[in-house]
Amino acid sequence: MTAAAVRPAELYPALAQVQPSLAELGPLVAPMSVPAGTVLFSENDACQGFPLVLDGEVKVSRSSSDGRSLELYRVVPGELCLVSSSSLFRAQPLSADGVTTKPSTLLLIAPDIFRRWLDNAAFRNDVLGLFAERMADLTSLIDAVAFHKLDRRLAAALLGHGPQRRVTHQMLADELGTVREIVTRLLRRFEREGWVALGREQIQIVDGAALRALAATLGN
Repeated sequence: MTAAAVRPAELYPALAQVQPSLAELGPLVAPMSVPAGTVLFSENDACQGFPLVLDGEVKVSRSSSDGRSLELYRVVPGELCLVSSSSLFRAQPLSADGVTTKPSTLLLIAPDIFRRWLDNAAFRNDVLGLFAERMADLTSLIDAVAFHKLDRRLAAALLGHGPQRRVTHQMLADELGTVREIVTRLLRRFEREGWVALGREQIQIVDGAALRALAATLGN
């Protein structure tokens, strides 16, 4: 099913109950399609609206003064953006940048409409649930930053077992002395890089050279 064929309420069921409805808003919330690399919002800017992703992916990250970037999370169809909702809740500037990682289609809900939708219990519960989920993600990210060599240790742990290692994320977490959520996050990053392919209780090594290169920096 293409993005154009997907009804927003199929991805975001709570939208079926909000007022004004998407149908009532009409062209004010027409889907917009953008290419990969499009900057949707920038840190310290005023929030122009609440994005609902229908297709594609948005990477949300923060940048330091020296140009380094730290990914906070990604928003895919059916998920909500914590940074945007937080900015609208507090009427404060955005605290991170949002950039599409692939061609994407989304709706941009105006701030005043978003606040009216919060009067609906189902939509409000979705947003509050988002805060709980993203807080867990960010807590894991803090742990990953605190143990910044964990990605190198994980790469080393995957090597030396042939082209495929039969192991669960929890088993790897126990082996590395961390929690499963951090291992899962790192493995998904490895998969996006094309280094591994994840399966049920198994990990296929796709690019052993890349993993060895990362593991080789462990002592640095």
